[in-house]
Amino acid sequence: MKGKKSIAKTLKEYIIITIGLLCYVGSWVIFILPNELVGGGVSGIGAIIQYSTGFPVSYSFFIINTILLLIALKVLGKGFGAKTVYAIFVTSALFRVLPDVIPPIFLEEMAKNGPLLCSIIGGIMSGFGIAISFTQGGSTGGTDIVALMVSKYRNISPGRVIMILDIFIIASSLFIPNGQSFAYRIAIIVYAYVLTLVVSITTDAILSGTKQSVQIFIFSKKYEEVADLISKAANRGVTVLSGQGWYTKKENKILMVVARRTESKLILNLVKSIDNEAFISVGSVSGVYGQGFDIIKK
Repeated sequence: MKGKKSIAKTLKEYIIITIGLLCYVGSWVIFILPNELVGGGVSGIGAIIQYSTGFPVSYSFFIINTILLLIALKVLGKGFGAKTVYAIFVTSALFRVLPDVIPPIFLEEMAKNGPLLCSIIGGIMSGFGIAISFTQGGSTGGTDIVALMVSKYRNISPGRVIMILDIFIIASSLFIPNGQSFAYRIAIIVYAYVLTLVVSITTDAILSGTKQSVQIFIFSKKYEEVADLISKAANRGVTVLSGQGWYTKKENKILMVVARRTESKLILNLVKSIDNEAFISVGSVSGVYGQGFDIIKK
């Protein structure tokens, strides 16, 4: 039974990662590439190569990431997991398939929105895809792998490495031989930085939302049944506190549960399924550290 649950959980994680990657690649195929915009990471390098030579993003994305993976195997060992390898293969495949699946007329209509609006919409869609992949331990590889290798030997955070790489990747688009004026190329770089900023803001907003926690107090006469169900079905710890009603002067038991905000609805439904008259108080907490939550950084 436990093995089946583990398989189901893993399958769910990979499905969510795939949906996230679909959103990520969709943002590039629908909004970014038709406007010849550039973003960060290996996708940005692939876009520059495509604009310059016509070589498809799908191939350059796969080749560059494969090289980085081989180098990382030697440098990092097991510094990255199977999900990263899976994400690289799926992303490469989606970059190859989606342009053929989406009708060209649809892409043309989307491109008419202009580079600025496409940068914003594409950034939101891309950030959403990256964020939901991250929540399941997924990654698009690329500059993430480079950041891990650099931070192993230098006292530089991975985030700073990725930011520096993205700045150079976007700036290099200035030298794309596309026959456009210098002013137009500068404008494209500005749109690219707007895109990168929107991706970053969207990713951070979604990830911080999934990490928000709540503290739930449950007052129920059936507290033992409720505690057992929450522990088994929600896989969350339950603390039993002793209390006394001031008006009635009766002793009673109070259940305290700390959980992610995304889990609160499930817990409330579990309580109501046993005791429809239970009194429940839900409050936000600014930070929760320990097993199953955030780690205190030194």
